[in-house]
Amino acid sequence: MLDVEDWAEIRRLHRSEKMPIKVIARVVGCSKNTVKAALRSSGPPEYHRKAPGSIVDEVEPRIRELLAACPTMPATVVAERIGWTRSIRVLRTRVSELRPVYLPPDPASRTTYRPGEVAQFDFWFPPTTVPVGAGQERMATQLPVLTMALGYSRWRDGILIPSRSAEDLFAGWWTLLEGSSNLAGHLVEGC
Repeated sequence: MLDVEDWAEIRRLHRSEKMPIKVIARVVGCSKNTVKAALRSSGPPEYHRKAPGSIVDEVEPRIRELLAACPTMPATVVAERIGWTRSIRVLRTRVSELRPVYLPPDPASRTTYRPGEVAQFDFWFPPTTVPVGAGQERMATQLPVLTMALGYSRWRDGILIPSRSAEDLFAGWWTLLEGSSNLAGHLVEGC
């Protein structure tokens, strides 16, 4: 079989050097038909080997039926039910590959985060009135609290902002993020 380097050289000699096919065959050391095939091909040669298969392939449909009925069935029981007489190791490997397809999703799976990967910001409207001076009070809907929760450390913080306008939101976000980075710096220094 022609390798990629020879294929590229044949195409270079033909296109750049304008060599005839007969001369290219002599230079590369292959037949004229090989040179013609290399020039006709749209891409470099690839070697594809057919998968050898496994002794479990012929009983896989039956394994799938059993796992569909009982996804937690041990491989030894599967072997017994299908009449497996060969090595259990090969069958156990295939059953372990197929089992996750039939298992229900774990309802108690946990999401994990890397440090600094995610933070969530929300508004909190405490059920209270806030004195703002000169005998005036504001309801919580007029003075929202911007809250932040970090995904990795579960650190929570909040800041009272004067309004929900973009300028106040950006200032609040910046203050909360800056506070969390200062906290992280103090924790690292204390270790």
